Amino acid sequence: MTIYSNPLLGKYLIFSLFFFWLNSFNISAQEYDTNDLKELEKQGMIFYKTEEYEKSIATYNKLETTAKKLNNASLVCISNIMKGHIYCRNGKNKEALENYYNALDIIEKTGNVKNEIIVNSGLIIVLSRMNQNTKAKKIALRSLKAIPSTTYHNKENHVRFLTTLSDIYLDAEQYDSVLHYAKQGVEMSKSLKLDELYVDLLIKKGMVFYYQKEYNKSLEYLFEAKEILNNKQINNKSYPTIRTNYFIANCYYQKQSYDKAINVLLNSINSFEESDKFKPPAIRSHLLLVNCYNQKGDYKEAMLWNTKYTALNEYYLKDKDQTVDIIHQKETNKLEQEIIILEAKQTEERQAKNRIFWILLGTAIALICSVFLYFRKLRSNKTIFHKLMQEIDILEASKQNPIHKEELKKEITIDDQKVNEIIKGLEKLEMQEYFLRSDCNLRSMAKKLKTNATYLSKTINTHKEKNFTEYINDLRIEYVLNRLKDDKKFRSYAIQSIATEIGYKSSYSLVKHFKAKTGINPSYYIKSLDKQFEASEIKV
Repeated sequence: MTIYSNPLLGKYLIFSLFFFWLNSFNISAQEYDTNDLKELEKQGMIFYKTEEYEKSIATYNKLETTAKKLNNASLVCISNIMKGHIYCRNGKNKEALENYYNALDIIEKTGNVKNEIIVNSGLIIVLSRMNQNTKAKKIALRSLKAIPSTTYHNKENHVRFLTTLSDIYLDAEQYDSVLHYAKQGVEMSKSLKLDELYVDLLIKKGMVFYYQKEYNKSLEYLFEAKEILNNKQINNKSYPTIRTNYFIANCYYQKQSYDKAINVLLNSINSFEESDKFKPPAIRSHLLLVNCYNQKGDYKEAMLWNTKYTALNEYYLKDKDQTVDIIHQKETNKLEQEIIILEAKQTEERQAKNRIFWILLGTAIALICSVFLYFRKLRSNKTIFHKLMQEIDILEASKQNPIHKEELKKEITIDDQKVNEIIKGLEKLEMQEYFLRSDCNLRSMAKKLKTNATYLSKTINTHKEKNFTEYINDLRIEYVLNRLKDDKKFRSYAIQSIATEIGYKSSYSLVKHFKAKTGINPSYYIKSLDKQFEASEIKV
């Protein structure tokens, strides 16, 4: 039997075998690529949890590119969601929005409610940072309402959403709503043993009570959060740790416990990783440290930390887009306002110190001048006193000398009988110390001398070469000089008593006429006499 071969059939068979082999190769390649994608997704999540964000972004970019080639919309969506979360954490809100909206475009086609909830959890944070709180709140409440119909209900993502919703109300300063959703989240995270989320909600409650100025209550929640952060293994713990320390220090600052605040801040700053320095609470920690040192009056340290704060904040503002973390903005504005007030206070203190310096300098100069004048006056008074004592001694000696008395009588010899009688009458009244009477005046003395006041005044002016007032004052001062010199008891009298004793109605009159006559005060004269007699007694 002859068998005929069919070349065309052979060709078709060969082609069919080749096509089958090629198809098998594509299927195995596709299976390999899918497994590889799963590995990329897993690796990206590991980098995300360890905060190696640059590596995580690179991994998710690679995942997205490969998933697009294989038309794997689910993994493309996941890549955009995770990149959105990373950019959101780093404060790059523009890039975060772009990735979230890319993910939402895919979700609109696939109708994946669970992925929509995950996207919205990040989207509402970015919107709240952009001051679009109404829109953020609307999305948040809609998503929260949808959660019970998904497998997220009472699970980790449910808690995450409550945490995010608490953030929105915290930014909006609706503290009752924060506490309402935080309470639900705390109970749920505690039962699920989600320490990372439990800590975050404790911090938010601490922040609420801080803003409500209940600092002791705030510290209770913050210290509980800090204890968990220190003692338990928690992913992404650097940001909540810095944030917790910042608000603990701020509570101490508000309670004016500046040393405690400084201690917390320095320990926190010294534990920063290089990447931590540019996070908002880390920057605010530097600014709060400036205020603490300012309040303590340590302006050198304040200026040092202000320089560091300025450099960090400038880098932060330059690196980030125009959307700003509301809490960072609010806290920074508050602290910077306090710095302005403190700087104004510092300027005022410097001006006050300058004023005090010039006042003290002026006072010192005045004091030096006063001391100089005092000692010069003292030397002058001593000279006057010694001269005065010599004059008194000479006067006393002359009074006791009969020859001198006779010469005086000859000098005042007057031809006019009436004038002669007046002169003799004056001498008699001087001997009787009539001038010491408080009622001694021109009229009363004229009456005593049986003459008129006008004639008596002219006689005194002519023969005593002084007016009546000068004549009486000279007699009184001469009397008090001698009596003070001779009478120790009289020296112990008060100036007012001495004045009354010699006919003056006030101590002022005595001091005035005494100084006019002698050049020194009666008090100085008395002290000098006492010193002189004490010195003479010691010698004896």
